[in-house]
Amino acid sequence: MALSPLLFLLVSLLLTQTPADAATCSDCFTQSRAAYYSNSDEKGTDAGACGFGSFGATINGGDVSAASDLYRDGVGCGACYQVRCMNSNYCSDNGVTVVITDQGSSDRTDFILSKRAFSRMAQTTDSAASLLALGVVDVQYRRYPSKNITIKIDENSNYPHYLAFVLWYQQGKKDITAVHLCETKNYACKLLDRSHGAVWTTVTPPSGPLSIRMLLSDSEDGEETWMVPTNDIPEDWKAGDEYDSGIQVD
Repeated sequence: MALSPLLFLLVSLLLTQTPADAATCSDCFTQSRAAYYSNSDEKGTDAGACGFGSFGATINGGDVSAASDLYRDGVGCGACYQVRCMNSNYCSDNGVTVVITDQGSSDRTDFILSKRAFSRMAQTTDSAASLLALGVVDVQYRRYPSKNITIKIDENSNYPHYLAFVLWYQQGKKDITAVHLCETKNYACKLLDRSHGAVWTTVTPPSGPLSIRMLLSDSEDGEETWMVPTNDIPEDWKAGDEYDSGIQVD
C-alpha cells in the first residue's frame, strides 16, 4: 500500500535529519576504551605532558586522565570529559568527570585514568575492585562542563619579568587555541606563546591588572570566537596562585 503524502514527508524528514543530528549532537557519547595508572598512587601524576606540575596529581580531586588522540599536541590539555564504563554489572550510569593532564595510551585506549577516577566509574566499592581487576574497560565519553575555567600561575613565573600560566577546566566542545594578555587600562594586548601542553608564556608581560582573551575554536565546524573572562589577573600576581576566570564554556 502506498504511503500517504504526509506520512511520506515525515519518514523522509526522519531519514534525512538523523545523520545530521548525530554529527552535531553536543551531548552524544563516543565509544572507546579506558585503562588506569596501575603503577601510580590513587591520584594522577606530577610529571604530565600538559605542564600542570605537582597540581596535575590533585586537580579535580585527583580525577584526572592521560589521553592519546584527545591530547592533540597539548590543545586537549585541561579539557573535561564525562567517562562512563559499559559493564552494567559494575558500572554506574554517571561515570566520572576527569580533567586531561597528560599524554599516553594503553591497549587502544583514549584514556588512562588515575586509579581514583577509574574506581569512581563503579557502582560500589566491591564493583570498583572488580573494575580494577579488569584493567581495561569499554567506555563512552563526551566533553562535559565541570568548574569555571581557572588560571594557574606557573611556579617558574618571575614577577614582573616573566609570566607563565595554565588554564584548567576547559568545557564544551571548543578548544582554547590562542590567548591574548591585555592591560585592563589601555587594552594593549600581546599574543602569548604556547610553550608546551597547556602552558602559555610571555616575557615582559604588561603591567597592572591583566585581562586575558581566549580564542575558542570548534574543530568540527571551524567556528572561532573570542571570549573574555569576567575576572582579571591581579596586578600583584604571584607564582603558584590560582585565579577563577568566572566563566564556563558551553
